[in-house]
Amino acid sequence: MTRIFTAILFLFFFGVRAVFAQQDAGVWVQVEAQPSLREAQERAQAYANVLPDVNGFRLNSGWYAIVIGPYLQNDAEQVLRVYRAEGQIPADSYIAFSNSLEQQFWPVGVNILDRGVVTPPVEPTAEQPVTGLTPQVSDETRAQALQSERLLTAQERKDLQTALQAAGFYNSTIDGAFGPGTRRSMGDWQRFNGFEATGVLTSTQRQALMDDYNAPLISVGMARNSDPQAGIDMDMPLGVLAFDRYEAPFAHFNGTSSLGAKALLISQNGGKDTLRALYEVMQSLEIIPLDGPRQLRADSFMIEGRGNGIVSYTQAQLKDGAIKGFTLVWPDGDEARRARVLAAMKASFTTTDAVLDAGAGANADQRVDLVSGLQVRKPRLSRSGFFADSSGTVLTVSEAADTCARVTLDDEQELQVAWTDADLGVTVLRPKNNLAPISIAEFNSDTPRIQSEVAVSGFSYEGALGAPTLTYGQVADIRGLNGEEGVKRLALAALPGDAGGPVFDDSGQVVGMLLPTPSDGRTLPSSVSLAASAARLNEILDKAGVSGQSGQATAQVTPNELNRRATGMTVLVHCWD
Repeated sequence: MTRIFTAILFLFFFGVRAVFAQQDAGVWVQVEAQPSLREAQERAQAYANVLPDVNGFRLNSGWYAIVIGPYLQNDAEQVLRVYRAEGQIPADSYIAFSNSLEQQFWPVGVNILDRGVVTPPVEPTAEQPVTGLTPQVSDETRAQALQSERLLTAQERKDLQTALQAAGFYNSTIDGAFGPGTRRSMGDWQRFNGFEATGVLTSTQRQALMDDYNAPLISVGMARNSDPQAGIDMDMPLGVLAFDRYEAPFAHFNGTSSLGAKALLISQNGGKDTLRALYEVMQSLEIIPLDGPRQLRADSFMIEGRGNGIVSYTQAQLKDGAIKGFTLVWPDGDEARRARVLAAMKASFTTTDAVLDAGAGANADQRVDLVSGLQVRKPRLSRSGFFADSSGTVLTVSEAADTCARVTLDDEQELQVAWTDADLGVTVLRPKNNLAPISIAEFNSDTPRIQSEVAVSGFSYEGALGAPTLTYGQVADIRGLNGEEGVKRLALAALPGDAGGPVFDDSGQVVGMLLPTPSDGRTLPSSVSLAASAARLNEILDKAGVSGQSGQATAQVTPNELNRRATGMTVLVHCWD
């Protein structure tokens, strides 16, 4: 029994010492929290230019807090009131405690957590006299706290449980009922933050808990946005976004900070076909990367895209002949804050009967690579190719598939690399799903005559014209520039987009494939092109497990017939990042 009593005294003694150690360290006025060190350093510098006692610390949550102090609690409350009234700090600034602060990042090379309090820069008022070092006194008695707690709505009670859960103090049902589990978690939170553990949060404590939980939303200025033209009301991060313009069916919100966030409100009349068309169009936009889940239903769709340094989320719903929704674009690497912002936007999304005028933004600049003011996603590189067998195997140049996150045909069919000849720069691509080409290459492996007529079928302008074009020339040499076998030199003026296209003889048979301009520093005359021979192409196809089709000797074909074969065989290959 004596040992137990001694242990209790020991714990009590050191518990009291811990409380007073926190009191000696003082309290702080927290004015901001930023998710990245760089942003926090910039904001700390901005505050330090106009206010004294500015410090910055990493928080337990991983965020970076900008605080002023440390002061005695009464002094800190006076500083909070004065600076709020003067507009020098945000209205949602609040009292913070040292046990939530970790490594100091501002000022650089300083650590003042254990140096005691400093004199406040404002004079105390008669209502709040300085009384010296005092413990953290609650703003309400337990009875008063219970009374103010009874005024909370059901949702506010659930929000408190959610905040306690997010802080790691509550792990039960979010039901708004403050039973023994909730009371225990409230007491634990109070004890952790240096308050008397009554199990009933006071008004100030509830505010501090919710401010900490809502720090991600506070940091981006979440506020209600009502758009009577689009007929959409919702909470949006208006601290980092601002309305820019209407271009039907979108209301554009552009970023106003280095964060780089963007948003769209979607509003238009239409039915199921319109919804489906919008779903397809949205996926072609640059702000919606290729990777990520997406779902189309009869009356709604959802698209999430991740890549190229951003994460985007789009939702839209068809109801009573109107399609309403929104898109949020957020930088990658800020997932915790993005998730909170997106959840708040979803939960607050409401609509009215108004729909954005279809003519809104009609006078804006029009370009083929823009959809309602949004950049259409473009591949990193586009080259020509052609079908080599009846299942849709494609021959093309290696640069069309090199280091690509995704390779597709012009109709969005995905392709996979089956074989690559690095020396020649030729790649065999196999479609994920078998295709049914209109026509396939018929190879003529005979050595062509020098000065015989040839034509290359290719997407010279990388798809801008929507169909391949034929470029005519002659065989200048049956060997490469250095006399190498398997390569022909053509007297033919080609463009980069033509590379990978089939080379036809006058009978409509494929005698080679156009190669790209050499990348070894040489600059060739514009009328000089190189092509892989049909014999080398057949060798490469064999290694990929594909049998090329041999052509039959025929008479010269007409230009119309050659164009028909070329159009049915030539494809546009896209390389996507």
